[in-house]
Formats: sequence, C-alpha cells, structure tokens
Amino acid sequence: MMKKISIFILSLLVLQACTTADPYTGDQKVRKSVKYGAAGAIVCGLIGATRNSESARNAAAGCAAIGAGVGAYMDHQEAELRRELQGTGVQVVREGDQIQLIMPSNITFNTAEFNIKSSFYPSLNSVAKVLYKYKDTVLDVVGHTDSVGKDQYNRELSYKRAYSVADYLAAQGVPGERLSPLGLGETQPIADNNTAYGRSQNRRVELYITAVQ
Repeated sequence: MMKKISIFILSLLVLQACTTADPYTGDQKVRKSVKYGAAGAIVCGLIGATRNSESARNAAAGCAAIGAGVGAYMDHQEAELRRELQGTGVQVVREGDQIQLIMPSNITFNTAEFNIKSSFYPSLNSVAKVLYKYKDTVLDVVGHTDSVGKDQYNRELSYKRAYSVADYLAAQGVPGERLSPLGLGETQPIADNNTAYGRSQNRRVELYITAVQ
C-alpha cells in the first residue's frame, strides 16, 4: 500500500515540475507528452507495485513508451518530411505533437482551379511516402482562399482543393479513413487580403498530421 501511495505522490510531483505558463493567459499548463507520460506512470506503477519485481520492470518499460513514444515518433516523422520537402516550397511547422504542412496555391493549383498541377506531383509523392510509413496519425486536409469572390464560391473551391489533395494522397497508398478534407474558404487568413502578396499567402492547403494517442 505504501508503494502505491509513494508512486502516486511522485507522479503528482512530476506533473507539477513539468508545467509551463501560457505566455498570453498566465495559466499553468502541462506539456502534452509529459501529461501522457505521467498518467502512464501512475497506472503502470500501481500495476507493478502490486506484483513482483519483474512485473514492476515491465510496467516501467511500458510507461517509458507512453511518455516518450509519441514525441519521438513525431520527431522522426518531422525530420523525414523536412528532408523530403526541402526546396519544394512546402512549409513544415511543428506544434507539440502535431505537424503542419502548408502548401501555397501557387505551387499546387492554377488560379480558380482545383486540379493539382502536375509539377506538384513529386512533392505530394514525397508526402505520401512519409505518411504511409508513419501509420499512427490522422490527417486533416484544410483548404483556404483569399477574400476575392463570393464567400460560398470560395468555400466550395477551398473544399475541392482540399479533397483533391486528400484524394491524391489516398491514390498513393495513404488509407482514406485517415484523411479528412475540409474547406474553410476565406475565414482564416494568415496575411493581409488587401495586398497581392497577402492574398497569395492566404490561398493555401494545409495538412495537419496528428498522432493517434
């Protein structure tokens, strides 16, 4: 019983030590990888404490996989994507346990069209190769436009472009059930729509690669 209590208290201390303050709100947050690892430590540690030393060692090994596995898995995937996509114009952005690929429309589609440019096939082939290898992820494919034109038209165009990318990746072997296309039209600009450069940045398809916990 004392072993159980000690492990529980230790896990709480780990959680407290690994919190970070949100720079905008000041709220204390626990890093996702740490949170999963500590939760695993509580569960596995209690299991191990109720059995013999061999069970405890096995439980500890399982906890290490839970705590570090997701982060390491995404680290390797990120590194491969950066290597494969270097010089293609596709941006690779890492946010916690999620990887984002930003594909500007000038390299993916002709103006007002949703058929993928043939010159972009090699880049998408590289993306598909990595996604096929790292199977424990789900993929949101999100289309965006600038503010030129009617809102309904932009939303439909953004969805068709997202679907085109998702459909192409599926054709390269990425299971369709992992892919979720979505069109957001002009609702989420990342630059000023009043300038030509800003509009070119807003016309994009983004692929969010999220680890399955």
